Amino acid sequence: MFNPLMLLAAEANAVIALRMMKLMRGGRSARREANLMVSEKINAAFEATASLVAGASGDEIVHRYRQHVAKNAKRLSGQGRNLLLKRTRRRRK
Repeated sequence: MFNPLMLLAAEANAVIALRMMKLMRGGRSARREANLMVSEKINAAFEATASLVAGASGDEIVHRYRQHVAKNAKRLSGQGRNLLLKRTRRRRK
């Protein structure tokens, strides 16, 4: 369990850095990101609690958190947007 926790900590730090850059830019997207960040934290806490009550192990909960962090990293780094743009370009041809 120690290794997944260390990976989660490192990955979460990367997402925090990406979020801070987005928040520092300001504007509408920063406000949306701040709201999304808070709602994601609340949803993740409820999901983890429900998983614990249902009998999930700590490893399973850490794995699920890592999935959420990876999804946020992809979204914040723009990789998802690049894929969307590629798909859009293909459709136009």
